[in-house]
Amino acid sequence: MQDTPGTVAVLATGGTIAGTAASATDNIGYSAAQLGVQALVDAVPALAGVPLVTEQVAQLDSKDMDFAVWATLAARVAHQLAQPGITGVVITHGTDTLEETAYVLQRLLAPAKPVVLAAAMRPATALLRDGPQNLLDAVTLAREPGARGVMAVLAGTVHSALDVRKDHSYRVDAFGSGDAGPLARIEEGRVRRLRESPAGEPLGLGCIAKGEWPWVELVTSHAGARPDGVRALVAAGVKGLVVAGTGNGSLHHALEAALIEAQAAGVTVWRTTRCLDGPVQATPADQLPSAGTLTPVQARIELMLQLMRT
Repeated sequence: MQDTPGTVAVLATGGTIAGTAASATDNIGYSAAQLGVQALVDAVPALAGVPLVTEQVAQLDSKDMDFAVWATLAARVAHQLAQPGITGVVITHGTDTLEETAYVLQRLLAPAKPVVLAAAMRPATALLRDGPQNLLDAVTLAREPGARGVMAVLAGTVHSALDVRKDHSYRVDAFGSGDAGPLARIEEGRVRRLRESPAGEPLGLGCIAKGEWPWVELVTSHAGARPDGVRALVAAGVKGLVVAGTGNGSLHHALEAALIEAQAAGVTVWRTTRCLDGPVQATPADQLPSAGTLTPVQARIELMLQLMRT
């Protein structure tokens, strides 16, 4: 049976958007991933006349996101996008690792149709729950003519998967796009575009077909940084290290020495910055390569994907 033209596939993975609390005034002491996908859709009356297909892909707090769920989700997104009647895909997700899931899906699929992640900073039982509006906005965006690529929409703002990052721990408007700025705003059910979605070539699901994600860790440079942690990771068999440096990727001398040793031992090392905005500008004197504009968590994913291709 073919889907009605203009159909949106809603794939649920859990998160705060599906969370519940004992009190409507409790915005932090809730349990994530309690409600199923149909309950989320039913909470948005405006979706009643919109052709949807729904699927519960996972049910977890996104802080516990893992590679197996990523692989399953990517496969299900690819399957839905391949259906002629499907206009776009919406993924309900937790906020904690949303930027990581968005990035990995964009790099693997780089879809010509829109794939929109929707999330919430308040559980479904909250007095001022934000999930229903975010879900409605995501479906609107998934049906927008000409929309493409992986995006996230929260608090009426549309972010590219290549730029989105969570930059506030509590506020409902908790996400930003760094220097790049948002892609669009959704206002009264209408999409106001600010810039075009970045294009890209998909790595393809074959990149992760073996299911063996290489071990890549994040380390941070700070006052009094010691080399011991890096040396322990190398001894334990880590394949890659992404270091979040200070400023323009600068590193404490003791940590830098250990990272150079790791690189010489065959571990791939990339430099990023702890700063919220701005790239790491490379210089000819650098002994450790820059990850450019990638955030530390994006660089970790990119490095894992690159190692899987070698």
